[in-house]
Amino acid sequence: QWIETNQEEAEESLVDEHKTTPYHVLFSAAEPSGEVLEVLVDNFPYHILGWKDANGKLAMEYLMNNWTPENKTLLQRALQYWMLDPLVRWVATSLMESMQNKVQATLGEDDKERRSTLFHEAHSAFAKYETVAAASILEMALWKGKIEYGSSNNGVQRQTVDREGCRCVCGSIVVIPQVIQFLGFAGSDPTRHY
Repeated sequence: QWIETNQEEAEESLVDEHKTTPYHVLFSAAEPSGEVLEVLVDNFPYHILGWKDANGKLAMEYLMNNWTPENKTLLQRALQYWMLDPLVRWVATSLMESMQNKVQATLGEDDKERRSTLFHEAHSAFAKYETVAAASILEMALWKGKIEYGSSNNGVQRQTVDREGCRCVCGSIVVIPQVIQFLGFAGSDPTRHY
């Protein structure tokens, strides 16, 4: 309860009454600053770039509406930070090339409507991957916990551990759908085995 309350308070402190994040403010400016973007990138978690304001818009949508060479560079940096850097951290090389292509297609598009469509396609693909990554990380943690529990010293001797057996009985088939549903990932299916 304490962690949940503190997390909610921390997230509420990042937005105003219009659900506007610092990124929304920056990208809504007539001439957004690359230096300010770097300060925000250094001080705020990447996932707040995925938050919508009271108008239902992501911060980068404001930046794309004022399409200049400078804003294109800012969008490239923001997309790198938001969508590509996490894939590198997660060692998601299989998806990295696909996402890079989506980002480059978005940046290379001069037509406003088509650019918006490409951006939303990239956002949707990234959101789907985040769901899969969250489920995979949770499964690995449950599996590791089961292995460590099974191989712990019980005072007499170390128990033999069947790694694959631990994976099958780690509880992921029950836990993961409930956690994914609780986290509110869009499009999550609580009956699907992750």
